[in-house]
Amino acid sequence: MIATRSPLARLGIQAASPLALVVAVFLFFAGHNRPGGGFAAGLVLGAVVALRTVAGLQRPAHAVALLSAGGIIAGAVALGPVVAGDLLLDQVVVETTLPLLGTIKSGTSLVFDAGVTLIVVGLVVAVLEGLGATELAAPNREERR
Repeated sequence: MIATRSPLARLGIQAASPLALVVAVFLFFAGHNRPGGGFAAGLVLGAVVALRTVAGLQRPAHAVALLSAGGIIAGAVALGPVVAGDLLLDQVVVETTLPLLGTIKSGTSLVFDAGVTLIVVGLVVAVLEGLGATELAAPNREERR
């Protein structure tokens, strides 16, 4: 693959990764009031994982752990209110005032979005592992025709 042989492609992917992480964090936190959220942030992070895999750079390796953690987090947030006698997926909002930032509101939907993000990234890692993308990026692999 050209990404493993080209130092310029590897350098470009290394340079773009932190920027994509910033975009993913923005999408994650902006998702409650604007387009974005856990799914959009997970897709951006999944794209970073895919690019880093093809380039032979460091990436997450345990898809089952990511999928499991995301499912447990999302399931706990969804079923937690039912245990307390409320509706399924009922949101609890917490509001606090910080000295420099002012009033900040957050809720359980943010935690649910974190679970969704983990599920999406775990799914991307699982698909890449299933397709053998890590073998394609191996530097000692013979060139394919």
